[in-house]
Formats: sequence, C-alpha cells, structure tokens
Amino acid sequence: MSNIIFGPIPSRRFGISLGVDLSPDTKQCNFDCLYCELKPAKTVDKMNTYPSVDEVLEAIENSFKKYPKIDMITITANGEPTLYPKLDELITKINKIKKDAKTLILSNGSTIYNQEIFDALLKFDTVKLSLDCVSQKCFKKLDRIHKNIDIEKIVESMISFRSKSTKSFVLEILFVKDLNDKDSEIELLYEAVKKINPHRVDIGTIDRPPAYEVKPVSFETLESIAKRFENINVNIAFKNRPKQLNSYTNDEILSLLERRPLTLEDIDNMFDENSKIELQKLIELNKISLVDSAGLNFYKIC
Repeated sequence: MSNIIFGPIPSRRFGISLGVDLSPDTKQCNFDCLYCELKPAKTVDKMNTYPSVDEVLEAIENSFKKYPKIDMITITANGEPTLYPKLDELITKINKIKKDAKTLILSNGSTIYNQEIFDALLKFDTVKLSLDCVSQKCFKKLDRIHKNIDIEKIVESMISFRSKSTKSFVLEILFVKDLNDKDSEIELLYEAVKKINPHRVDIGTIDRPPAYEVKPVSFETLESIAKRFENINVNIAFKNRPKQLNSYTNDEILSLLERRPLTLEDIDNMFDENSKIELQKLIELNKISLVDSAGLNFYKIC
C-alpha cells in the first residue's frame, strides 16, 4: 500500500493540514471529470483496493507523533473518498484520536443520497462537496459520471444535509469554458445554491493541466458569476488574481456588501487605502461585521 499520508501542508485557511488518501494506489472514482488533474480512468461505483481502517488510523497516529501541531485532518482520495467502504467507521474512530484537530472531507458530492454516507458526512467538522452543474446534460458532459448518478437527488440531499448538519458545509463549483459558464447553467446553479444554503461557495476554474482538452474561464467571468450569486458567501479561488484598486464611498461599500459578502482577499484586491479606512469606520458603527464562514472570513452587512 502506497503512502496514505501526505503533508502536513501549511494552509492559509486551515493551518497545518494533514492529508489522508483513501485510495493511494490507483484512481478510483465515479466521475472522470474533463478538468481532473489525474489521468483519465474508467469510472467505478466502489473501491476495489484500499487501506484498512486500522492502517489509516495508525498512519494518522504516527503523524501526530512526528508533527505534534496538526490543525486539520483532510480526508481525500486518488478519486472519490466516499467510495471508501468503511467511511463511517473510519470517521467515528478518527474523532476519538484527533485531539484538537478538525476533520475535513473533500468529495464530489455524488453519493450524498446514500443514507449511510449521508450519516457519515454528518460526523465531519467540515464537508466540502462539488456541484459543477445542475442540468443532467451538463453534469454528464462535464463530470463524465458513472451510470445512474442523479443530479436532482444530489441537490435534494444537499438541501437535507444542510438542514441536519450542525457543522460547516461548503460547496465548490469549478467553471470550464463553454460548458457550465453558460447563462442557463449559471442560473440553475444559483437557484440550487440558494435552496441548499451552504455556509460558503468556493468558485474557481482550471489551474493545473487537465485530463482532457478543456479551457479555464477568466477571472472576470468568475467575478461576474460571484456578483450574480447575490446574498451568498462566495469565495473566488483564482491563482494570481489581478488587483484593481478602486475608491468607494460608505454608501458604495454598503451597496457592494448588500449584494455579496466580500472576503479579506476581495478587499485587498479591490479597495484602495481610503476605502479600507471607510470600511473600518462602518465596522466601528456596527453597520458591517467580519463573520467566519467555514474557516473563511467575510465582511457582511449587520
């Protein structure tokens, strides 16, 4: 069995993050996404090779001995981690040994309507699920899904999960040029996101060599999509995002934040020094507050 653990890696958002790969030897996924950074592979609906629960726990405990300061245990896979057949047992046991660390799972969200997986996900401190398309046609084309995966059931289950979870729930949408960046798809995503009501939505695009010949969208496209996602905590994940510092009045700042909460990074990339001073004044007047949303701070209207 290849190395289950990768890291720990310093993460701006999560502190010191310890990666746990539940499929270290081979890609095992029920998607074969066009933008995947892993090589193309036939989709599967279950893992055939995987480490035992005891092997995973031993690897985590050994890491704790070697690196006493671990803030986050991040469960991933060379593929889809929720295909791991003993996920519930694993997270139950990790929660007993994790000390002060938090747990995070990065999943494509496809299995959330399986009750056993739904219940296991409720035991994580943060659940981050993908939702690239809401129309079945786009879903099949972009995420190249295994047979019988139903996007409507996924969305319904995400709505239910959000209502039952007491922890952090994040959605991730990756936009690909000429696929899910069309107006109709963006509108469907926005309507679904409003119903799901996650703590945060991370939107991004391709930034590593993809498995297939597909292209990223521009930062401007992501910015325009974020503006359309009104009253939702949207974080734009984009490497080397451009800075365009502008001057804003108090009223303009309030108007901006009324439409969309902004992150610290947004402020650094958009606000000149005078605007930052005005922002601080609005905070002191209790018109704006800085709110933690699943590990990321947003400026919001009080």
